[in-house]
Amino acid sequence: MWGIIVALSSGILMSVQGVFNTEATRQSGLWLCSAFVQLTAFGICVAAWMISERTPIDHLWQIRPWYLLLGGVLGAFITITVVQSMGKLGPAQAAMLIVTAQIIAAYLIEVCGLFGVEKAGFEWRKLLGAAVAIAGIILFKWE
Repeated sequence: MWGIIVALSSGILMSVQGVFNTEATRQSGLWLCSAFVQLTAFGICVAAWMISERTPIDHLWQIRPWYLLLGGVLGAFITITVVQSMGKLGPAQAAMLIVTAQIIAAYLIEVCGLFGVEKAGFEWRKLLGAAVAIAGIILFKWE
């Protein structure tokens, strides 16, 4: 149950953040706003680390494979692409496309066993679920 609550909270927070960042970008600039977003996220994470965890920082250099440390780089591109898509498509349509892309990418990662994820077997019903999501986007956009 906790996983469901956290996932729903994540989706809500991502949508609100996308709207906030899109409007802030209009008033300041893409790279300035994105840098501020990442900097404030860094500050929150450092404060939370110092309060709750205090895992020695050298543990980061022991992470293998090294590409697992690229989450922050991906986060910067996520911020930029969410802002741009919400600015061009609006929050609802952008979120639908983003979530559908996440579902498809996550399923491919599972089926192929990429990035250390345990390989899962292909299931037609999951492919059908992705097709339904795509059909939902088409219906949502249909005028």
